Amino acid sequence: MAVTAAARTVVVAVNPMASFGHRRDVGPRVVERLREAGHHVIAMDEANIELLRRETARALSDDGDRPDALVVVGGDGMANLGIDLVAGTGTPLGIVPSGTGNDLADGLGIPIRDTEAAIDLLLAALQREPRVIDAGTIRHGELTTWFGCVVSAGFDAIVNERANRMTRPRGRSRYVVALLRELATLKARRYRIHADGRLIEVDAMLVSVANNRSLGGGMRIVPDADLSDGLLDLFIVGRMSRLRFLRVFPSVFRGEHTGLPEVTILPVSAVRVDAEGIVAYADGERIGPLPIDVAVAPGVLRVLV
Repeated sequence: MAVTAAARTVVVAVNPMASFGHRRDVGPRVVERLREAGHHVIAMDEANIELLRRETARALSDDGDRPDALVVVGGDGMANLGIDLVAGTGTPLGIVPSGTGNDLADGLGIPIRDTEAAIDLLLAALQREPRVIDAGTIRHGELTTWFGCVVSAGFDAIVNERANRMTRPRGRSRYVVALLRELATLKARRYRIHADGRLIEVDAMLVSVANNRSLGGGMRIVPDADLSDGLLDLFIVGRMSRLRFLRVFPSVFRGEHTGLPEVTILPVSAVRVDAEGIVAYADGERIGPLPIDVAVAPGVLRVLV
């Protein structure tokens, strides 16, 4: 067994249903590689996400053997779980991507299609000072939720709701199929947005608040987003025809849409978003109906990259 320069105690939380359960081998491989490197691993592999969240929180709060890091294995939903558990605590978060959407890992420069390369990066990062990045908070009623990637509050959220109900196709193409199905009823919605005290009333197709550059498995809505600039980006796509929207959509994956007259990107520290009939999502996880209040939390995350 090769022993690292400094052995760590690492909690590894594995989503057994990442990519619909087709990448079940990734979690055991992460645990194996960490143990081979001499680290003490507390492996969490529970039957469902809520049980996994509870047991991982318990492992992280063990004062007798407080872990040095949390590593999550899965997609953006697992990254969101990790952020919720460690934001503001000083405990570093590592991500080994194996989900349908791996946007936060991609934004952090973690290989998303090469498991061994992602684990190599993790092992090296355990020996370095973690990177400090921002996160965001969402207040919805009496509840406050963390996020790391993007809050969706427009047509993107409607697509996310459909995509998360689908079991086929696999991978990020699921989001494309969901979008195409929703296009049949696509229309602009009226929004009231308070951005750092400024009121914006607009008919919009898409509204998002971004910390990271992409969502939905590679849609680079804010290609120049900076995870450590102390700000979020309000992303608005104004009214356009269904045909134009369909023509524009492929450019979003390449980040080539930002110069369009219908697109607005504004740096913000706090924003309230309200519209009728929209359910907000954050990092692919359902938040609830608008209105929501979103704010940046600068430098609250330490990540292993």
